[in-house]
Amino acid sequence: MCTAVTVEKNQELHELCSTVRTLVMNGDYEKCTNMISAAMGEYPHNPEPHNLMGIVLERVGDHCTAMKHFRAAWALDPTYRPAGVNLHNYGTFSLQSGCAFDESDCEEEKPNRYVLSYNDQGVAEVIRR
Repeated sequence: MCTAVTVEKNQELHELCSTVRTLVMNGDYEKCTNMISAAMGEYPHNPEPHNLMGIVLERVGDHCTAMKHFRAAWALDPTYRPAGVNLHNYGTFSLQSGCAFDESDCEEEKPNRYVLSYNDQGVAEVIRR
């Protein structure tokens, strides 16, 4: 029973991300805000609505509040990569890439092929793994 509810909830949140993406691309920010606000009430412990609200707020020019929503999404789930991507992208002086509506907008993490090693004199050496 519990897993069926979780699958249904995940599907609803995925559909929300997809719908909001379409509405944002069409510039229908008011409808987005209403949908996302309802989702925040329905899913208060999920990061998706806050991440989406941050995107909409960025689009309407409210950067400060958008960053608060990205941070709220990150605080709710530090493993939710779209929030981390948006915090990074919108937290810099120049937007590095587009916004991340959901996981499909996040690049695959590349494994770190190098490690720092310090010798006896305290000098760092870069070593390829």
